[in-house]
Amino acid sequence: MLSTDPFEVPEYLVTLARELPGLAVAVAGADHPVALESARRAAETGAIEPVLIGDADAIRAIAKEAGWELADTRILHEPDEEKKAEVAAALAKGREVAVIMKGHVHTDALMRAVLRRDAGLRTDRRTSHVFHMTVPGREGVLHVTDAVVNVQPDSGEMLDIINNAVDLAHALGTEIPHIALLSGAEVVNPSMPSSVQASEVAARAADGEVKGAVVDGPFGLDNAISLDAAQLKGIDSPVAGNADILVVPNIEAGNILFKQMVYFLSATAAGVVMGTKVPIVLTSRADPPEARLAATFIAAIVAAKAPSD
Repeated sequence: MLSTDPFEVPEYLVTLARELPGLAVAVAGADHPVALESARRAAETGAIEPVLIGDADAIRAIAKEAGWELADTRILHEPDEEKKAEVAAALAKGREVAVIMKGHVHTDALMRAVLRRDAGLRTDRRTSHVFHMTVPGREGVLHVTDAVVNVQPDSGEMLDIINNAVDLAHALGTEIPHIALLSGAEVVNPSMPSSVQASEVAARAADGEVKGAVVDGPFGLDNAISLDAAQLKGIDSPVAGNADILVVPNIEAGNILFKQMVYFLSATAAGVVMGTKVPIVLTSRADPPEARLAATFIAAIVAAKAPSD
């Protein structure tokens, strides 16, 4: 049942990344082989210029073993995990870097450092996570949000989640993304709270709380991604069967959905945190190198296209 197909970095991301000016990226916890290899692969494309934060001796030793010359690479010595994250946040606040990449630090430590009020990286939106999902041999991208950060978002928080995903989709070239609010069915059922919330969020989006996108729901997963299924059920919506972004009702649904795609389809799940002043590459220890590289490209593309203050 599990897919053995190799993971892939989407070619269109590689093409977009080649056009980047080499944005500075803070790697919080670069003193680990996996984190350093991720930074190296992205740096070799010319898309980024990593700033390596961690134990300097360990960073140099790991790089030497991997054959990576670090002569022109900035290294900031900081062995303490909490402070690694704080250094990365400070660099972003001072506009010395355009992206933060999670290396060998705990997610909680990194997000604490970024979201502290004095870090200066919060915006008026709630922070959320977007998975950019691509499947080998198949065209198109499907975004899944939020499967990592927000556990049980209310309607207002869900609108922030949607707007963050819209910003990411716009940066990657989708002019008018179609957004499906997922539930267990395509009709509003008072006994299914996610369907009621989806209907409310869709109405608020139509009233102007989401711009540059088409939002509708509730949808069952089949009706969001399959035009045949939507037509069979007589669903009349521009989003039905044409969703670019799937908004899940809670973190459990999102976690299950994206992992199904990864393990059954070899989907590359490239995760980026949005809603902060700089995008954050949020990787997991289980992520393949392709997902790390794709996420770095996405974050750099988003940063390059962000309006200046």
